[in-house]
Amino acid sequence: MTTMAILISGRGSNMMALAERCTSGDLDGRIAFVASDRSDAPGLDGARRMGLPTALLPYGERGRMAAEEALSDLITREGVDWIVLAGFMRLLSPSFVDSHRGRIVNIHPSLLPSFPGVDAIGQAWEYGVAVTGVTIHLVDEKMDHGPILAQEALPVLPTEGRQSLEERMHQLEHRLYGDTLKRLFRCRLTFEGRRVLFDN
Repeated sequence: MTTMAILISGRGSNMMALAERCTSGDLDGRIAFVASDRSDAPGLDGARRMGLPTALLPYGERGRMAAEEALSDLITREGVDWIVLAGFMRLLSPSFVDSHRGRIVNIHPSLLPSFPGVDAIGQAWEYGVAVTGVTIHLVDEKMDHGPILAQEALPVLPTEGRQSLEERMHQLEHRLYGDTLKRLFRCRLTFEGRRVLFDN
């Protein structure tokens, strides 16, 4: 069974969707802990209600270096295979990424490389795109960059508002993240340039 650490900063809806798939047996994974950079992240309470261990990373008190050292200690102690970012709003340092290269995965609510950064759904909405989507990718030193594992497009309906788009986007995120991790956990990755291949 593959062991995950999930990092969040907010509601943690993707984290909870992944936890439900682990509980049901659909995703052959174990969540070692859920960690957040914010003590007021609602997702921490959600994780505790689901019986998951939680940790607060001391970004505000001690800075990024100390927070990442604490995270690395937890990862080593718990035997974590994959670091799963689920709405984690901190850019990981190059040294942390290098130490865990190829083991950090992120979800982003756009078809990267379009609309990286904060509020990607809002960016796409304001731009007036007809199609947006979700990207799952390995993390490198740059923001919302790294080799792409999966993408799925989502048409913007002519009659819908931004709230409706966000709700449909979250539904797509919850399905695609679990499906991609399910594939990732049972395959070996090979690379052709920036292209990722899943080898069974």
